[in-house]
Amino acid sequence: MVLKADLRRLMLARRRALPPAALAARSAQVAARLFSSFEVAAWRAVHVFLPLQRRQELDTWPLIRQLWAQQPGTRVAVPVVEADGTLTHRLLTPDTPLVESAWGIPEPMAAPRMEPAELDVVLLPLLAFDEQGQRVGYGKGFYDRFLLECPQARRIGLSLEPPVPRIDDVWPGDVPLHACVTPERVWHFGPPAGGQ
Repeated sequence: MVLKADLRRLMLARRRALPPAALAARSAQVAARLFSSFEVAAWRAVHVFLPLQRRQELDTWPLIRQLWAQQPGTRVAVPVVEADGTLTHRLLTPDTPLVESAWGIPEPMAAPRMEPAELDVVLLPLLAFDEQGQRVGYGKGFYDRFLLECPQARRIGLSLEPPVPRIDDVWPGDVPLHACVTPERVWHFGPPAGGQ
């Protein structure tokens, strides 16, 4: 039986053991595969997480810089964790100043807010996912609550690791992925949305 708590422990241990050069290489492979596999030019507003370096998260900065360079009309939103545990979403530009939050996450200072209804795509952080499109995060439920606010957005996970066959303790509040990008390939789970 594959349980979320076990997957969290396993994947966090794998990340800790990953040399910086391997993390950078896998992150670059994921970014390249995303741009070659999706119609990124059709995206008007993309939500993307900023990497939590102390947890060896996939580095999204190369992807963000490529969006800015190749799709200057695409707005990039990043999350801010509010004191009440909700996520708000702020516009990120090359000139946006960032500060480290209490969680150790870089967050934009005084940037314009973006609403979930504006988003075409959400690029999701995860620790693990399965072949049905279920994902495992850190267990706080931030993204599941947020995703309910933007049902129109294509949900694409970004993963350093391939999927497990099945996560057994999925519950009704879990919001599945439409697709997930790994260094090796793209996994598709849901019906394609416009521009994807």
